[in-house]
Amino acid sequence: MSSSRRRLITPRRVIAVLLALALLGASAVWLDVLGVGTKLENLVDKVALIVDPPPDRPIDEEILVTPKPSLAPTATPSPTRRPSLAPGQTEPPPPTPTPAPVREPVDVNLLGDPAGAFMTELDEDWCAVAGTQMVLAMHGRAELTRAVQDDLARRVGEWESRRDSKNGGWGPSAMTRALDALGVPGYEVRAYETRQDALRDGARALVDTGAPVILLTWRGAHTWVMTGFRADADPLVFDDARITGTYILDPWFPRISSIWGPSDEPGTFQDLDEMRRNYLPWKRPEGLYPNRDGLFIAVVPTLPLNP
Repeated sequence: MSSSRRRLITPRRVIAVLLALALLGASAVWLDVLGVGTKLENLVDKVALIVDPPPDRPIDEEILVTPKPSLAPTATPSPTRRPSLAPGQTEPPPPTPTPAPVREPVDVNLLGDPAGAFMTELDEDWCAVAGTQMVLAMHGRAELTRAVQDDLARRVGEWESRRDSKNGGWGPSAMTRALDALGVPGYEVRAYETRQDALRDGARALVDTGAPVILLTWRGAHTWVMTGFRADADPLVFDDARITGTYILDPWFPRISSIWGPSDEPGTFQDLDEMRRNYLPWKRPEGLYPNRDGLFIAVVPTLPLNP
């Protein structure tokens, strides 16, 4: 997960910069004018983790969500004995059978004005900060301003844990803890074996609570806020409903990624092809995450929207 520790000016980070410069000056191989900026930044990050490592706090365990089993056919009820009728009484009409639910496509979107609910990430590493800010705003707990995002980024030390992000900074558990601390309890980190399981469970939660879902995209490196979806059936009624795409707020907008391409404007419908391209199983280069690796990760609401 991208870390918002980067570029936050703290005394420990100043020490890390000085140490990195000393190391940089001591090694001629680093003196490549075209690449020195990136190499220095990477070196500063590594030194900063040594000087000021993230705390090893406990985090809430990821909840592995498995698909609901198909409903078994309803057994034919045994005939019931009709009560005897008194003289002059007439037999009551039989009960009206409950009609079977109709399977038809659904199109759900929490936002009528996606642009009004959007906030870009002010720093290229602050996708989780901006995503958390947008969720807070939808719950009426934050404003979509630069000052709020700056403040939220600086407070990551209250919620970060090495178990959540080995690089320090924001991971999915930090997002749930920030949301809870700022008045939006009930979000939990969930893991799924398939993309469709993740989207279906997120869609159910979104309809049930009226609140947005956070998807950890780009193999866990990026944050998307899911505000709606399309499906071939109501996922609250049909356990096998197929989600055909999602409505997304992407904090990367309006940037262009050299790996993932241009970002989409707020509220863009991401069809299944786009979901397959962007929403991928967790795999981070900084190390192993036993409860996440190879799984689809989402931060899911369990309590109703409280605007």
